[in-house]
Amino acid sequence: MNDVTNFPAQYARTRRFALGVPRHFAVADDGSRVFFVRSASGSDPTSSLWVWEGGEERVLADPRHLTGAPRALPTAERLRRERAREPSEGVVSFSIDRGGRIATFPLGGALWAVRVDGAPFPVSAAGPVVDPRLSPDGRRIGYVTGGALHVVELTAPDGTAVGGTTATDPAGPAAAARHGHGAGTDRLLLAPEGPEVSYGLPEYVAAESMGRDRGFWWAPDGRSLLVARVDVSPVRHVFIGDAAHPERRPRAVRYPSAGTANADVSLHVVGLDGQRTDVCWDRTVFEYLVTAGWEDGSALAGAGAGVGAGADTGAGARAFVAAPGAGARPRPVLSVQSRDQRTLRVLTADPDTGETHVLHERRDPAWVQIVPGVPARTASGARVWPWESADTRGLRVVVPAGSGSTDCTAGHGGDGPAEAGAGGPVFETPTGLQLDAVLGVDGERVLFAASAEPTERHVWSYAPGEGLRQLSRGPGVHDAVCGGGTVVIDSRTPEGDTVTVVRDGLPVGRIGSRAERPVLTPRPTLLRLGERALRSALYLPSWHTPGAGKLPVLLDPYAGPALRVVRRCHGWWTCVSQWLAEQGFAVLVTDGRGTPGRGPAWEKAVHGDVLTPVLDDQVEALHAAAAEHPSLDLGRVAIRGWSFGGYLAAAAVLHRPQVFHAAIAGAAPADQRLYDTHWKERFLGHPDEQAAAYDDTSLVGHGHLLRRPLLLVHGLADDNVLAAHTLRFSAELLSFGRPHTVLPLPGATHLPVDNAVTENLLRFQVDFLHRSLNSSAPGPARPRGTSAAISSREAAP
Repeated sequence: MNDVTNFPAQYARTRRFALGVPRHFAVADDGSRVFFVRSASGSDPTSSLWVWEGGEERVLADPRHLTGAPRALPTAERLRRERAREPSEGVVSFSIDRGGRIATFPLGGALWAVRVDGAPFPVSAAGPVVDPRLSPDGRRIGYVTGGALHVVELTAPDGTAVGGTTATDPAGPAAAARHGHGAGTDRLLLAPEGPEVSYGLPEYVAAESMGRDRGFWWAPDGRSLLVARVDVSPVRHVFIGDAAHPERRPRAVRYPSAGTANADVSLHVVGLDGQRTDVCWDRTVFEYLVTAGWEDGSALAGAGAGVGAGADTGAGARAFVAAPGAGARPRPVLSVQSRDQRTLRVLTADPDTGETHVLHERRDPAWVQIVPGVPARTASGARVWPWESADTRGLRVVVPAGSGSTDCTAGHGGDGPAEAGAGGPVFETPTGLQLDAVLGVDGERVLFAASAEPTERHVWSYAPGEGLRQLSRGPGVHDAVCGGGTVVIDSRTPEGDTVTVVRDGLPVGRIGSRAERPVLTPRPTLLRLGERALRSALYLPSWHTPGAGKLPVLLDPYAGPALRVVRRCHGWWTCVSQWLAEQGFAVLVTDGRGTPGRGPAWEKAVHGDVLTPVLDDQVEALHAAAAEHPSLDLGRVAIRGWSFGGYLAAAAVLHRPQVFHAAIAGAAPADQRLYDTHWKERFLGHPDEQAAAYDDTSLVGHGHLLRRPLLLVHGLADDNVLAAHTLRFSAELLSFGRPHTVLPLPGATHLPVDNAVTENLLRFQVDFLHRSLNSSAPGPARPRGTSAAISSREAAP
């Protein structure tokens, strides 16, 4: 029991068990080295840069051993980390050259580099750096400072050149002088025309809702870059203040809420000599830039949404291979999406004129789902696309006409035209294998993640002559990166986490985790409930004896788009659910309609109504679980959640008070019109055209229905789900005389990181639930250091 009692403190101290876990893997082109970040222990928040080579791990850069006065993070870097929900400090991102000989990384706004056979050295920069990326040959670093894109030549501390060599430097003689240690000429390539313009960074909706976390891409030959220009002047301002510190100025944020203007995003090819070509497409119709990158002959260099990396590789998977022949002219490839998200086009661009041509198009009457890692292309030029039917989203490899290949699978039909002129055989994954992401391309081998069972995710590969193969083994959630015949498989299983390095199909080593082992072990029973076989997990107290008495029920879902929490693995969320069970609850978690992994029709069942089918599935799962497990007390049912889960929890007590008797809603988007354009309009359409959908599914407007205890929790510095959601909803509840409890978290963003807040928030919620359901805890759950008067605040039933 002591261990269970101490769980909230461990959960907070380890940043949800994220510290000490190796992550952000990148593989050298020849497969000889694997780069990653990891902190020294499960309670150490400072990450270092590591390399695995020849079966051994070693530190390349430990921030605690690097000299120089610490600097405050640049605002753009702080926002980048918030979008990524980055849990650690120190080295949290990096970029390597094509050969894996050198890496660069930012540290407190300073620019650093390290060779695999040397020590880290600082690189002089024009200002605090954001998102530095090496050229493929390792000779230069592109970076953003003050919204401007710079390129600096890289030299070692002894003044010698670093990286590969090229026959001709296209920049010609440099006028600028050497800046000093670790840097040669620093070139300002693109300068913002005003304070609302930036080059080389993603706009808000790209990073938060599309999965594109970058804004510039090196060409495979290192002679030019593809750069996004973002003008946020059309986007309305919101102001986020710190109520606990009224002496501080509110922070102005450009936030594109549903129905309002987005940032103006354009693309430009810029050479090292500063020559600039605008990439042209109909940006009025296709205002979203989803992915961007380069092709070099038959190679795609640059990643799409979600998987990062490319020829100028950072941590993540690759969607390219080295071009098979010399002299191939690189050309930009980009994906653009219409405002209604029903059409997504892949375009190729002429780097000299900027003229674009449609390579591929997908359409859908609801929305076109963005698949991470697409577009992709193999060494021989075979295209990799997703295909869809009602019950399956799969993978298709289109072989170029005249290739002579005959390795193909019968087609399933698709959701859009294939590449014009492809004409060759087609390989398609089988019906029922749900594509999650393309993880990378290595020669002719396509690596991807897919699920035949929604509680699992496996790594698969396809190559001509080999066919379809599952590379990951055993139940769990598996991910991977690849390069040069090496595959790094990152596995989360019921037994724990492992990272396996596979070379030419055989395991050759492991990368260790230094994360703390949770003080409790999750004990879920996985269920398929109701007519829809809803995937659910039931957590019961370890001390509970069946038939000894009924338990109050706590639903603990997320249940929203893009995320599954009922998985055959151990994660921080399974530990939290088990800890809640140990407090005397039967905890039920269900992934219903709208969650990924069960096909397009299942995901798009929430189109136009993100509430009714989701809530119906939670109720169906609850009743089905109680029928199978009589110890569940349907007279005492609560629900809790965060973000979409918090929205669902509040909606449950508003619309189904006969089923749900209390709710905790954390960071709940209460007003659908206040959330961002790309995410919310995907499901509900434009609010000017679908006003009823926004009204019907918002919490605001239904406050008069509240009859049950409700706890609202919100970080006041949240720039994703603004605190205005909870404040407006609370004001409406008060106007109708509906008692409720509000717990504001000063200074907290969408994911609170303060240890005391994280720990005591769990305890506070348990205290609220026991009082609201008139149940008792098997042990103390009151927040530490909280007086009985404060912790006894509750809403009347």
